[in-house]
Amino acid sequence: MSLLEELNNAYPDATCELVYGTDFELLISVILSAQCTDKRVNIVTRELFRIADSPAEFCALETEKLESLIKSCGLYKNKAANIKAACKAIVERFGGIVPRTREELMSLPGVGRKTANVMLSVAFGEPAIAVDTHVFRVSHRLGLSDGKTPDLVEKDLCAAFEPSAYGNVHFLFIHHGRHCCKAQNPDCENCPVVTYCKEYNMRTNL
Repeated sequence: MSLLEELNNAYPDATCELVYGTDFELLISVILSAQCTDKRVNIVTRELFRIADSPAEFCALETEKLESLIKSCGLYKNKAANIKAACKAIVERFGGIVPRTREELMSLPGVGRKTANVMLSVAFGEPAIAVDTHVFRVSHRLGLSDGKTPDLVEKDLCAAFEPSAYGNVHFLFIHHGRHCCKAQNPDCENCPVVTYCKEYNMRTNL
């Protein structure tokens, strides 16, 4: 079996763990997820989206109120400022609709390439690989990339897999990084793809 087949067998339910109902809610959730767990984001957005769930409603929400609602996600002042500014841009420049191109998404405050790629892949079904810390680490350990930046790792992964698999690669690598190939003390003994792992094979062949 191939690497992706092995990972699919190990993580058959690998998908987006953020809970959202609209493209806009996904965008806000992804912004909040920076340096925060999806579980915590889902707890926060359960209350947040009851209070505001459109760009216009977020624009009308007082900054202090927004900060208090998202405080447990960390970096709450920066996130609140970016969310408010992004919502203002969506209302004023995109008619209240989340834009659907990478360039337009990245023109929004607080939206970098990773967030834009999540939106393209998850919300709009476009081929894109979002490189977060888990994808970055797993890609290096497997020997799929030695890129020093997320953009370089993304480029290598896009070259290694078919576009139709990009979304699957993203979620499978995230799940593998969270549950097995952890930053500290990776569980190599129970790794479903250890035979593909460049780092493990280099270490054990010494």
